[in-house]
Amino acid sequence: MPTPASATTPPATADYGDPVMAHAEALSRWSDHPGNLTCTYLTPAHRATARQLEDWMRTAGFDSVRQDAVGNIIGRYRAAPAIADPVLVATGSHYDTVRNGGKYDGRLGILLPIAVVAQLSRRGQRLPFDFEVIGFAEEEGVRYGGSFLGSSAYIGQFDPAQLDKRDADGITMRQAMLDAGLDPAQAAGQTADPRLRHYFEVHIEQGPVLHQRALPLGVVTSIAGCVRRRLALAGAAGHAGTTPMDLRRDAACAAAEIVLAVETRCRQEPGLVGTVGMLHVPDGSINVIPGACHLTLDVRAAHDAERDRALADIEASIDQICARRGIEHTLEDLMRVPASPCSPPHQAQWRQAVAAQGLTVAELPSGAGHDAMLLGRVVPVSMLFVRCGNGGVSHNPQETMTADDAQLAGQAVMEFLAHYAPDT
Repeated sequence: MPTPASATTPPATADYGDPVMAHAEALSRWSDHPGNLTCTYLTPAHRATARQLEDWMRTAGFDSVRQDAVGNIIGRYRAAPAIADPVLVATGSHYDTVRNGGKYDGRLGILLPIAVVAQLSRRGQRLPFDFEVIGFAEEEGVRYGGSFLGSSAYIGQFDPAQLDKRDADGITMRQAMLDAGLDPAQAAGQTADPRLRHYFEVHIEQGPVLHQRALPLGVVTSIAGCVRRRLALAGAAGHAGTTPMDLRRDAACAAAEIVLAVETRCRQEPGLVGTVGMLHVPDGSINVIPGACHLTLDVRAAHDAERDRALADIEASIDQICARRGIEHTLEDLMRVPASPCSPPHQAQWRQAVAAQGLTVAELPSGAGHDAMLLGRVVPVSMLFVRCGNGGVSHNPQETMTADDAQLAGQAVMEFLAHYAPDT
């Protein structure tokens, strides 16, 4: 199969940065909650965001734009007509957000490739492969608890058991999909395109490394594996004034001790991180001993064995703490995603693409999970990080990046595509 000609690369004056920043700002107008950016699966704000992405893809010059059974928005830019039986290269990210999140997490990885296709289309240029950009409908797992719904469906690994999950208002995922005009019966029937050869993702770093090194771009080496669990503690409620301290079965105190046990264990190894992100006392009152407490656990590491050793130690600590305090407990797995190494040959191509911009090449792992982890189950994957401003703040309204960095990222993506070897 022929490789792209050098003429495939647009001149450096091609504009990627400004469109990305403007579009990210425009998408932030749609939110589940006025005053902050919260865009969760199949809410009105989420559906409006999807329609806008479809419109921008059509305007950019994609040959086809469609919405699949779970709400992924998929635009395809076809290969040069002379290419017989072209393979498929894909990129993308998610357009849902966490609660009170940032404008660029996920969405950068959709908006930047749209800007790249707009430049290709404007010049009438084609690649020697079909190029697909996916806006994954859900990655964060805010509304229904599980993550990577969109990317799991894209590769044909959607779990139909998710359809029975309920949100905080009791609405099942199945009903939410029907209300959005989607067909939940088709979600589990989707399959990965057999022509797919590679998936790459452009994402803000969501951390401080590139910021500290004063570098706009970084090549990702691997994506940390993650296990998420929900822990329910059951003690005994009682009067805050009449129950002696030594006779209490306080579920919240047990939870506090567990939180510190997680922190202590995960501080023992570099690269290992553990977080208790949610704590809830059901029906809590200021003058009542907490009889129940629910909390979540998120443990990540670049290597699965390291992560699993930490989980085993944390479970042992939970058992000891609960036995000593007279607390019953249950653990529920919410998600288990293995660590995902990035393809070495494609890392090399990204290093060349970054160096072609006159930049020092930085390599770093990703502590955050990404849709690329799911795609890595079926094809080689790679990632390009873009510097995050404000010292690396992400999942937060203070999340920032610059048009200049987006411009460099767009040029690097075009360089990567211009020299991509489909048979790599």
